[in-house]
Amino acid sequence: MQGIADYDFIESLGQGNHGEFFLARRPQRLPVDAEFVAVKVVGGTGQDAFRRATRELQMFAAVRSPYLVTLYDAGQQGGIFYYSMEYLPAGSLAAPATPLDRREVYTALSHAAEATRALHDANIVHRDIKPGNVLLTSTSTPVPAGTGSGIGGREMGGKLSDLGLSQVLTPGVTVTGMGGLTSVEFTDIALLRGEAPSPAGDVWSLGATLHWAVSGLGLYGGLPTHDPLLTLRKVLSTPPQLAAGLAEDVADLVRACIGDVAKRPSPAQVAAHLGALAAP
Repeated sequence: MQGIADYDFIESLGQGNHGEFFLARRPQRLPVDAEFVAVKVVGGTGQDAFRRATRELQMFAAVRSPYLVTLYDAGQQGGIFYYSMEYLPAGSLAAPATPLDRREVYTALSHAAEATRALHDANIVHRDIKPGNVLLTSTSTPVPAGTGSGIGGREMGGKLSDLGLSQVLTPGVTVTGMGGLTSVEFTDIALLRGEAPSPAGDVWSLGATLHWAVSGLGLYGGLPTHDPLLTLRKVLSTPPQLAAGLAEDVADLVRACIGDVAKRPSPAQVAAHLGALAAP
């Protein structure tokens, strides 16, 4: 695909839930201070695609958070729906543009937890928190006066993206749509078993994402990703296992996030804990 509407696509940024993301040049009509934007083209046409697109846009409209990716524009062309948002060239926790240190990981995830709190406050669950959906922000910090010239360093943060699977909490409603195979190891077992989505499931995902970001390993070890059925079988039959060598305070937080539903911390508590870990 070369573009849509007046968006000139440069390259694909990868698949998302129910669509594909593209890097595009900002149309002149768009009043934002950015050279590039990211555009999600919602998969499919017809009523199903319309429902998916409007649902995602409603989720964005319902929540205001500095830690949720900013939506710019939306529309359709030839029955294909799209929306544009800010482009963050620093990448994601899954594929950072430059290596991250431990404090930067904690800060990015703390911000993602704050975005999760904002979603929950609006009665929305994300349902697909994973390293690829925690986008990274980066700002340069100048050196103090009298210590030289140039750039003193960078400040990394995070923004939660892709609301394609988000769900307004409705009593008695379960959701059949799931994310791709890469989402499985970051998804609460309860949701995989068909239980209704809940805020506790997002906390489970925050814990699994933290574990992966710090250790480089999933909670289930290596998964047979060549076979979706075998992957699901392993996840459903294997208890989560923390990697050896995790710092005890990190291990405690992961255990709390994936433990007893009634005892899981809130996203605000997760954010506070990660913020403390990120402090100098």
